[in-house]
Amino acid sequence: MLANLSIKNIVLIDQLSIPFESGFSALTGETGAGKSILLDSLGLALGARSDSGLVRRGEDKASVTATFDLSPDHPVFNYLQEQEIDVDGSELIVRRTLTKDGRSKAYINDEPVSAALLKRVGALLVEIHGQFDTHQLLDSKYHRGLLDEYGVPQEKQGALSKAWDTWHERLIAFEEKRAAMEKAREDEEYFRSALEDLDRLSPEEGEEEKLSSLRERLMKREQFLDGLNNASSGIAEIESLMGNVWRALEPIGNEASSIQSAVDSANAELQEASHQISSILSDLENNEYSLTEIDDRLFALKNQARKHDCSVDELSMKRDEIADLLSAIEDQDDTLHALEKEVSQVRESYKKIAEEVRQLRQKAAKEVAGLVMQELAPLKLDKARFVVGVEPKEESAWNANGMDSVQFLIATNPGTEPGPLNKVTSGGEMARFMLALKVVLAEVGAAGTLVFDEVDTGIGGATASAVGERLSRLASKCQILVVTHSPQVAAMASHHLIVSKGGNEGAFKTSIDRLSEHEKRQEEIARMLSGAEITVEARAAAGKLIEAGKKPQNQKSAA
Repeated sequence: MLANLSIKNIVLIDQLSIPFESGFSALTGETGAGKSILLDSLGLALGARSDSGLVRRGEDKASVTATFDLSPDHPVFNYLQEQEIDVDGSELIVRRTLTKDGRSKAYINDEPVSAALLKRVGALLVEIHGQFDTHQLLDSKYHRGLLDEYGVPQEKQGALSKAWDTWHERLIAFEEKRAAMEKAREDEEYFRSALEDLDRLSPEEGEEEKLSSLRERLMKREQFLDGLNNASSGIAEIESLMGNVWRALEPIGNEASSIQSAVDSANAELQEASHQISSILSDLENNEYSLTEIDDRLFALKNQARKHDCSVDELSMKRDEIADLLSAIEDQDDTLHALEKEVSQVRESYKKIAEEVRQLRQKAAKEVAGLVMQELAPLKLDKARFVVGVEPKEESAWNANGMDSVQFLIATNPGTEPGPLNKVTSGGEMARFMLALKVVLAEVGAAGTLVFDEVDTGIGGATASAVGERLSRLASKCQILVVTHSPQVAAMASHHLIVSKGGNEGAFKTSIDRLSEHEKRQEEIARMLSGAEITVEARAAAGKLIEAGKKPQNQKSAA
C-alpha cells in the first residue's frame, strides 16, 4: 500500500508530506484547492509523462517521493530482481525529480532508473482511475491476463505455456532440419563427386609430414648417401680401434673390468648407429616413390584440403562427414517424417490444453459479465450492457497464452453493439464502470492501491451511496484513495483528508489535514451538502451520513 507521499515545489505545493493508511481514504476540498495536483504528483512519481509546468513558480526543481509498504511476495519485487535492482525488506521508495526546463530523473530506492522502467513499476503498485486517464482496464492487451487471473488456475496457465514452448521448440528443430536437408539435397551431386575424389585419393593421417620428410631426403639423396657411407666407414674404424682398446686392457685383469664394460657399452652404441645408417641407406636406395610422384601426391592432398577448407590431416575425417551426410540425404524422408510426426503430436497436446483453457475462459467471462451487470444498475448505469468477448485467433496468432483473444466490451445505450471500453465518452460513467469492474475483479491485478478521481461526477443520492458502499467493499481487498465531491461517498470512508488552499494572491499554497475528530469531519461533509453557508440541518444530515457509512464497515468486520 501507499504509505506516504512527499511533494516539494509542485504548482501550489511548496512542501507537503501526506501519510496514508490502509482501507478507504477520501480526499475532499473546494474546487481549485489542489486535489488534482496531488494526483498529478502521484502520477509523476509513478512514471507519468513529465511537464515542466508542474514546477512551482520561482523554483528551479521539483520532486515527488512515494513510499510503499508491501508484502514480501509482491510481484514488483520479482520484476525488480529481473532488472537487477536490489530491494531489501518490504519498503519500496520511488522518487522523481523535475527541473523547470523539463528534464526529469527517476529513482527506485535511490538507485537511478529510466522513466520507462519507473512507469512499469508504477503500474504494479497503483491504478489511477480518473475521468480521462488510460489504464490497464481500458487496454485490451491486458484483458486476457485479468480474465485468466480471475478464472484460470495458475497450474493450467503454466501447463499451457509449457506445451507452447515444447511445440515451438520441436517446430523450430523440424524447420531447421528440413532446411538443412533441402540444402543438402541441392548439393548432393557435389558431395558425391567430392566423396569419389577423396576415396580415390585415400588420404591418411600424418601422410603430409611423412611425404615432406621423404621428399626432403630424396632431394638430398646423393649428399645423404655420401654422408651416410662416410659415417658408416668411420664407425667401422672406431669399432676396430675399440677392439684394440679392449684387447690392450685384457692383460690387466679384474682391475680393468670396469673400463672394458664402458668400452663394450660404447661399442654397442656404435653398432646401433651403424644399424640405423644401414636402414636409411636401404630406404634411399630401394624407395618405391620418385620425387615427381611425391610432389604430385602432396599437390593432390593440399588441393583437396583447400577445397574442403581443412588441413591435410583432417581429410580422412572430412571424407567420413560427407559420407554421413549423403547417408542422411538418402534417409531424409524417413527422418523428416519422424520429426513431423513428433511436431504434430506436441501441437495436439498444446491444442488440447488451450481448448481446456478456452472453456475456463468462457465460463469466467460469463461469470464476470454477470457480476459486473449486477453492479451497474445501482451505479446509474442500468442501461449499459457489459460483455467479455472470448474469440478464437488465427493459428498464426497462437502463443504461450493460448488460442483466444479476450476483450472487455460495453454498450451504454440499448440497441447498440458492445464496443471497446474507451468508447464510453462520459468521464463519470467511465469511472463508475471501472469501479464496478474492480469490485468484481477485486483480487485480480498486482496493484494494491486504487485511486478514483471524482468517480461520483454527475450523480447524487442513492447512486452516490451505492458508489460509496462499493468503494468501502473494495477497500477490504486493497487500499482505496478517492477524490470526491460527494458527501455520501466521503461519509463511507474510513479516513478523511481535506485539501485546502491558503495564502495571498501570487503566493497561494495547498495544504492537507486529516479529519480525525468526528466534529471536524461532520463539518466538512456538511459543507459538501450545503455549500459555503453550513446550516444546522446540513450538520444533522452529515451526522446521519457518517453513522450510515459505518454500517458497511461494521458488517465487514462482523463477517
